[in-house]
Amino acid sequence: MAGKLMHAVHYTNCGGGPSDLKYVEVPLPTPKKDEVLIKVEAASLSPIDWLIQQGGLKPMFPRELPQIPGTDVAGEVVDVGSGVKNVKPGDKVIAMLGFANGGGLAEFAVAKANLTVIRPLEVSAAEGAGIPSAGIMAHQALTDSAGLKLDGAGKPTNILITNASESVGNYAIQLAKLGNAHVTATCAPEHIDLVKSLGADEVVDQTTPDGQALKSPSGKKYDIVIHCGEPTSWSTFEPHLASNGKIFDVKPTPSSIKAYALKKLTFSKKQLIPVLLSCKAENMNFLVKLVKEGKVKTVIDSKYSLSNPEDAWAKNAENKIFGKIILEP
Repeated sequence: MAGKLMHAVHYTNCGGGPSDLKYVEVPLPTPKKDEVLIKVEAASLSPIDWLIQQGGLKPMFPRELPQIPGTDVAGEVVDVGSGVKNVKPGDKVIAMLGFANGGGLAEFAVAKANLTVIRPLEVSAAEGAGIPSAGIMAHQALTDSAGLKLDGAGKPTNILITNASESVGNYAIQLAKLGNAHVTATCAPEHIDLVKSLGADEVVDQTTPDGQALKSPSGKKYDIVIHCGEPTSWSTFEPHLASNGKIFDVKPTPSSIKAYALKKLTFSKKQLIPVLLSCKAENMNFLVKLVKEGKVKTVIDSKYSLSNPEDAWAKNAENKIFGKIILEP
């Protein structure tokens, strides 16, 4: 397919806004030995996509400009590298691309074969595209980091999920309930009923004094906090933590990393632990299976056309969404 062109969305500099995204023609990518070429049927946006465009993760990301943003895609394999054995042309798949190079907002995208998994027919392209970064982060924070057993075999656990309006929070509520946890969630007032519908036992309006203080309405102390919200001081969390309570920050900042180091140095049983996304195909497969079985759902906020990305990008930047924003060619 060398020499062919495709449509894609890109930006040429960091620090701009939605109007800087342009729908352009670019060369069709060619998969390397360990890669697959996917005809994209749906791609989802994440808060980090906006952060990268704003230059908030320089010099790490983006690796080069122009940048085609987007890391979470679903579609059909059209070509594979010589070393690829797990998928073949014609397979419906879900994949996570790298943050450094992106590539998801395009008619075709190249993904590493080891981060590409089969998408069953029961899972739509839009549902599948919402899984990778948000679903895996929620799963990783609850299981790998916090040690929650999703089969419900562990001890009773009280969990707080902050800013549950976001997609990581959406998935975290549903996964925590599979682990038989008691879930308290904070969210925007307009999303309270939606958060309850995902299974949260208690929901607190994050704009109220109690919501800002992270208080449980029933007075519970939290064993685990999955923090998906804005930077929050240790003094806000600490009174509401159980004796061994731990906060897992999925949006770590320099201040949260400093708090983590301090608690480690003082051997405190209460800790704040940064969580950095580590994408694994086995975790993605596990989540796809849960969605197929109807045990977890991808919450979709809205859908947009790839050819008109500005409104989708603006909505992602507002951070007032509930679930995933999907773009389709």
